Amino acid sequence: MTIKFGLIGGGVMGEALLSRLITRGIYQSSEVIVSEPLSSRLDFLKQQYDVAVTTDNSRVLTEAKEVLFLAVKPQVFSAIAQELGHIVDILNRENYREHSPLIISILAGVPLSQLEAAFVQLPVIRAMPNTPATVGAGVTAICSGAYTNAKHHQIAQQVFSAVGEVVEVSEALMDAVTGLSGSGPAYVALLVEALADGGVAAGLPRAIANQLALQTVLGTAKLLQETKMHPAELKDRVTSPGGTTIAGIAKLEQAGFRSALIEAVKAATERSQELGK
Repeated sequence: MTIKFGLIGGGVMGEALLSRLITRGIYQSSEVIVSEPLSSRLDFLKQQYDVAVTTDNSRVLTEAKEVLFLAVKPQVFSAIAQELGHIVDILNRENYREHSPLIISILAGVPLSQLEAAFVQLPVIRAMPNTPATVGAGVTAICSGAYTNAKHHQIAQQVFSAVGEVVEVSEALMDAVTGLSGSGPAYVALLVEALADGGVAAGLPRAIANQLALQTVLGTAKLLQETKMHPAELKDRVTSPGGTTIAGIAKLEQAGFRSALIEAVKAATERSQELGK
């Protein structure tokens, strides 16, 4: 069977995507090839998902007919780009370029300009998923290069919908995406931990406090998502005159809770901009 999907990088995020793509039937195991330098990791991926494996990145680009997915550390991108350069030259020859795969990169901080310099005249999409993608509950922002078309957009949407929701943004907004949804899981984890600590401080056993905090955050997010209710409306519904919730909210406002989250997103955005230079 024809190889359609090539994955360079078999780490946590790469495996999460691979697992969901195969489970949902978007690609069959026989249509996938994975490149990874660690032999132990390759053996695991071959046994777990029954996919073709290799340590040769050039083979992945040569064989993948639909998508080449880059899921490596940004620091090794230049080495991989150099390794693949001669294959890119071949694909750019007459009768080859139209059959080249879509290049999808999740390399943080690597802009389209660098990706398109490495994959000359090939269709490129830059993406920023977040860690909940590993359980199929992520959100991924994508932006498209100069040589992409509607079919490429559809492929990228299909690939990332396997691990959650997908939004399309201009590249100028990718640092803001990093500051919000990319770093956001850490903010939410801190919120859950702090809620549980508050429960313990109020006398709850740790295990129960953890359970209550986690399910409260999970349930509230699901409620907002399914009802499309504005967060402010939900807050007003829970807050009764002179009640317990307004007393808690007053303390949060006094401590600058909302301002702290806003500043966290801004700081992470600025740091992302610095790292991308």
